Amino acid sequence: MPTPPTASGPAPTPALRAAFTLEFPFTRSLGPVQSAFLSGLAHRTVLGVRTTAGRVLVPPTEYDPVTAEEIGDLVEVAPTGTVTTWAWNPQPRPHQPLATPFAWVLVRLDGADTALLHVLDAPAPDRVRTGMRVRVRWARERTGALTDIACFEPYESTDTHRPTPHTGRFADMTTLLTAPARLDYTYAPGRAQTDHLVALAGRRTVAERCPSCRKVYVPPRGACPTCGVATAERVEVGPRGTVTTFCLVNIKAKNLDIEVPYVYAHIALDGADLPLHGRIAGIPHDRVRMGLRVEPVWTEHARHPDHYRPTGEPDAPYDAYKELI
Repeated sequence: MPTPPTASGPAPTPALRAAFTLEFPFTRSLGPVQSAFLSGLAHRTVLGVRTTAGRVLVPPTEYDPVTAEEIGDLVEVAPTGTVTTWAWNPQPRPHQPLATPFAWVLVRLDGADTALLHVLDAPAPDRVRTGMRVRVRWARERTGALTDIACFEPYESTDTHRPTPHTGRFADMTTLLTAPARLDYTYAPGRAQTDHLVALAGRRTVAERCPSCRKVYVPPRGACPTCGVATAERVEVGPRGTVTTFCLVNIKAKNLDIEVPYVYAHIALDGADLPLHGRIAGIPHDRVRMGLRVEPVWTEHARHPDHYRPTGEPDAPYDAYKELI
């Protein structure tokens, strides 16, 4: 049965820091307008769409931004244009269009009434100005994506261009778009979570008790989410706990070597007033239930439990965990 938390007061440890990358590909289907626009780029053709009011939108949209009316009157515009505004980027980040310093620019292509966001290859910010003339520099390999425009480059010309009708049909149409979404960041967990993570490496679970309401929170955040006061009293909880609720996972995650289906649960560790997340194994997924008593299973050199398994104890009564659901 659950046991009360015990006091623990080791010396503070230096705060941890770790580099993280959050990344996933997003794939969407393209409608007729977007499909024509991206397919055109692969063929060094820039298409816009004309609204009912006669304005030409580049990049094109499927609906009029003013009236919300569906539009599809495609026209070809020029690969030259005028910078309407810009911002200098002195330190390009990984995966940006250019590896050397460049300018983010809004370019109104000749024949268009709106501006396209892209980059300008310029040697220095004093070589960029609003109103300067530019042209598209096409990528050597084009796949039907916005990156088919490698960048814009300065171009001295006063040529004018009127938009001309276009069918929007090409030999090889782009119908799907996969856009990688990536966020690189450094995570610093702070004093409370650092203590918690360091204790986990020693196969102990450390929580913190609120000095006002006396609730014990794990993982600790350094403050009570109910009272809003700082927490500093560390207590050790678990290692056993009770399943308060759970879900069945049927979709396999990329780079995660766990066969589906499996159970992911909220587990209230003994002595804690807040459940944490954990995978349940060692039992058929259709036998996992609320109130199931579980314990952590560690793998060699792991910094946290690999999963939780049944202890063989009788299920905890509902009244013992109902406030933690």
